[in-house]
Amino acid sequence: MSDTREDGDSIARGFDAAAAEFTSLGEHLWGPIGEALVAVASPQPGERVLDACCGTGASAVPAAQRVGPDGVVDAVDVSAPMITELRARAAHLPQLRTHRLDITAWDGGGPPGYDVVQSGLGIFFLPDMTAGTEGLIAMARPGGRVAFAIWRGDAMAAAGRQLNRAVAAVTGGEEAPPRKPYLIDRINQPECFAQWLGRRGLSDVNVAVNERSLTMDPDLAWLVILGSGFRRALAQLPDDAVASVRERYLSLLDEEGIDALDATTLIGSGTTPAAPNP
Repeated sequence: MSDTREDGDSIARGFDAAAAEFTSLGEHLWGPIGEALVAVASPQPGERVLDACCGTGASAVPAAQRVGPDGVVDAVDVSAPMITELRARAAHLPQLRTHRLDITAWDGGGPPGYDVVQSGLGIFFLPDMTAGTEGLIAMARPGGRVAFAIWRGDAMAAAGRQLNRAVAAVTGGEEAPPRKPYLIDRINQPECFAQWLGRRGLSDVNVAVNERSLTMDPDLAWLVILGSGFRRALAQLPDDAVASVRERYLSLLDEEGIDALDATTLIGSGTTPAAPNP
C-alpha cells in the first residue's frame, strides 16, 4: 500500500469542473464539515491561520470570522475556479488572503509560523500524504495547533460506486477499476488516525468523530456528484450522455435502497512541540 497517489491531475480537473456546484453542495456538506473542523482548531482573534486545500472556503471563511480583522487566514488551493469562487464569497473579509498554488509549494508565510494549520478533506489528495502532512505541520509555530479532517471508512463511497456503474451502463464501457489502495485506506478509523498523527510529531492528539448523513433525494443525490471530485467521471461526456448518466445513477440508488449517504468525518488535532527554553 502506497503513501503516494497517481491520479493527481485527474483529481485537479474534477475539482476545477465542480467549483460552481461545490458552493451549492456546501450548504449540505462542505459547510458543516468546515465549521466542525474550525470548532476543533479554535482559531482566536488576532491569530494567523493556514487553511490548506481550501476549496471554496468551507473552513477558511469561518476561520477568518473567528480571527477577526487583526488576524490573517492564508487560504491555499491549486484550483483556480475554486479560488475564484472563494474570492467572491470572502470579499467582505480582508483578513482572508487567497492563493492559487499547490500547497506543497507554499513557503509557509515566513516565521514565526502559523498559530493554526488546518485542512478539511485535503491531506489525502496530497501527492505523498505523509510527507505533505509533515510539511503542513512544519508550518505551525512551536506550540501551534493543527487540525485535519478526513473521511471515516467508506464515507461517500456508495455514491461513487453507483456513479461508476451508471457511466459504464450509458457508455457501454467497462466499469472503472477501483483505485489502488492508498495510505488513507489504512488510517481512516479513529485509533489508526490518532496513531498516525502522533508519529508525525504531534502531542495531545485527539480524533473527534463528526457523524453526518445526507438524505439522498434526487436533487441532492445528483448535487453530490456535480459538486465534488466525483464530477471528473463526467468530464469527457457530452451533455446528453450526462443526462442519461444522471437518470441511471438515480435509478441505481433507488434499486439498491440507498436513501442516505454516510458523510462522517474524522477530525484529528494536535499540538506541535513547544520551543526549547533558551
